[in-house]
Amino acid sequence: MTLLATTASAATLPVDKVDVLYHRYDGGGMVIDGPSVLVRKSAGPQLSFTGQYYVDSVSAASVDVLATASKYTEERTEYTAGVDYLYDKAILSLGYTNSSENDYEANTLYLSVNQEFFGGLTTLKMGYAQGWDEVGMTGNDGFEEDADRRNYQLGISQVLTKNSLLGLDLEAVTDEGFLQNPYRQNRYLDPADPGSFLYQPERYPQTRTSLAVAGRALYYLPYRASLRGEYRFFNDSWGIQAHTFEMAYVHPLGPRWIVEGRVRYYTQDQADFYSDLYAYENALTHLARDKELSRFSGTTLGAGVSYEWRQSGLPGVDRLQFSLLLDYLDFSYDNFRDVTAPGNYLPGEEPLYSFDAFVTRASLILEY
Repeated sequence: MTLLATTASAATLPVDKVDVLYHRYDGGGMVIDGPSVLVRKSAGPQLSFTGQYYVDSVSAASVDVLATASKYTEERTEYTAGVDYLYDKAILSLGYTNSSENDYEANTLYLSVNQEFFGGLTTLKMGYAQGWDEVGMTGNDGFEEDADRRNYQLGISQVLTKNSLLGLDLEAVTDEGFLQNPYRQNRYLDPADPGSFLYQPERYPQTRTSLAVAGRALYYLPYRASLRGEYRFFNDSWGIQAHTFEMAYVHPLGPRWIVEGRVRYYTQDQADFYSDLYAYENALTHLARDKELSRFSGTTLGAGVSYEWRQSGLPGVDRLQFSLLLDYLDFSYDNFRDVTAPGNYLPGEEPLYSFDAFVTRASLILEY
């Protein structure tokens, strides 16, 4: 339902609201949680301002980092400020985001334009974002690297009938600079002992270009329910190709309750320079053992419930909505092995890694 609602209101400023969210990720040995608060306020019929505060508190670390480093805790704090300007049938948006943690600083400036055509049946969106990141390393004050990121977006959505909508999105991303995790290392066979292995720092290319194309379809059913399907293809200069398939269903229960469910499947190939175990030191010009650059697949099952009050009775509040969403993730890696698994294994014979996780989101939205 979100896609059609976004298109239908493309030439109308978003409503004034306060959105309070709590999110929690628990799986793969990691717990990430924190709050988010978003406030949107208009200043006349053509101008709207947005501010957001977002926190991630991280405990532990992913399994590929734990192979050579200890568990850690850290907190990432993000601030966003934005403005939307309505001109005729177009909305111009400008914003800035700062994300800060103890060893990483990210700054992003973004600009987008939404333009309606043909009486609101067609909406074109163009966007650009520029990011400047500073990468540090805890315990090493002399370590400091930079990464620049550029993001280009082009999308079109078309209302076919009063009950159906199609959308097509294109996204290109170029990254340049230090693109690896300074804590992660790759492993290679010990030439003095084939039954053991040694570690060396990862070494990534200093540039990466990716292209993603996504197609979406939304259909409203006669009983106020909706069905949504999506396919996304991803390809990058590191040799990774990925496919994402998703289906979602939203169903109303009476005038106030809404339930929803979704299933998502993701699969990808490995990067050209990825290996779980290299044959010898400096086997390639570029070296990576990041599990997210390996060959893997995953399934996500999601369910949610929302309760909505119109004319809530609260002073100054036109609409109040509470939502609770829960996702279950199950991922399996085809060529990344868990070196932290208990037992005595020869190099390259450790169990293949897999994990499951739960993602919980609880939100309260007040429109005024």
